[in-house]
Amino acid sequence: MPVGLSAPTDVKAVAGVRLAATAAGIRYRGRDDLALLELAPGGSCAAVFTRNAFRAAPVTVAAEHLAAGPPRYLLVNAGTGTRGLADARACCAALAAAAGCAPEQVLPFSTGVIGEPLPVARLAGAAGGLLEGLSGDGWLAAARAIMTTDTLPKVVSRHCTLDGRAVTVTGMAKGSGMICPDMATMLAFVATDAAVEPTLLEACLRAAVERSFNRISVDGDTSTNDACVLMASGAAGNEPLAFAADPGVPAFQQAVDGVCRELAQAVVRDGEGATRFVTLDVRGGATTEECLAVAYTIAHSPLVKTAWFAGDPNWGRILAAVGRAGLTALDLDGVSIHLDDVCIVEAGGRAAAYTEAAGAAVFARPEFTVRVELGRGDAGAVVWTTDLSYDYVKINAEYRS
Repeated sequence: MPVGLSAPTDVKAVAGVRLAATAAGIRYRGRDDLALLELAPGGSCAAVFTRNAFRAAPVTVAAEHLAAGPPRYLLVNAGTGTRGLADARACCAALAAAAGCAPEQVLPFSTGVIGEPLPVARLAGAAGGLLEGLSGDGWLAAARAIMTTDTLPKVVSRHCTLDGRAVTVTGMAKGSGMICPDMATMLAFVATDAAVEPTLLEACLRAAVERSFNRISVDGDTSTNDACVLMASGAAGNEPLAFAADPGVPAFQQAVDGVCRELAQAVVRDGEGATRFVTLDVRGGATTEECLAVAYTIAHSPLVKTAWFAGDPNWGRILAAVGRAGLTALDLDGVSIHLDDVCIVEAGGRAAAYTEAAGAAVFARPEFTVRVELGRGDAGAVVWTTDLSYDYVKINAEYRS
């Protein structure tokens, strides 16, 4: 069961953006597995993609098409493979023919088993029904259609005011495993009715991703299909945001940040087999980069993660992870570690007042914070992660069964 996560209830439509979902029999039988998002003409779009060297074909085609101009449609399905480029382009062409637009106005995205070819005929056959089913209220249906090992759909809405006009930001994401930052670490689609120029829209997206999707890890694996998209329809009628110094940018950025952060945390809370939601708060670093190095060394340690699952406050495993994070000239006397309000390590060793019972009480909680003080400077970083359970192994061992 997800940790502290429930199905979304307050989802707001975004004027100028419509969605649909259908069962195309791509990977799952008896449930929707294909989603379509439509952006009204005149809107703008930005995206960030995986930095995995083995980019999936839909990622390559989506990046090419986005470079040619703003899209009208985003097509999201399961599967990719050795015929990927040809298949991805064929899917774009099929939808474009049904919609009456250029193939370059369709961005393809995939999720599911890496290396499986796309059933192009099924996607092409579903195009007409998807277009007919487009609705501003289609967020939840689309979020369910792109789920794989997710247990719940993930949709978040936020609001802000620009030029006295109410603006909505709504986003959805899928992700549960293969979660580790190297761009966005899953699929996420965020939309707003604000008017935002493309260059600023991309800057806002990259800033939000860096503080959200690039601060999570479930298992240290990054997919070949990762992408995060931000669309702006302009239907709110505000004076278009164009420059970072524009008065409305802080409020807009805060709304986008809020959506991305909550979606990112939802991915972790729904991590495969997760029973703990852990905040890693590393402070006192010389740079943000070394704080992140410490946080991710802890987050990716199987020994630490299995101790969290067992509720075993084995402080030596955490201290060892800090020590191998690659920091030069680390003064152990300056290092302290807390589990919530319980100090387990001070001056590089076991805290004098620490008891196993106090540590175990924290680790028994479904959510807790591991705070590491490095004593080297003023930088800090926060990362969200999970434990590693029996079910994680079971889910991934049986994923293709």
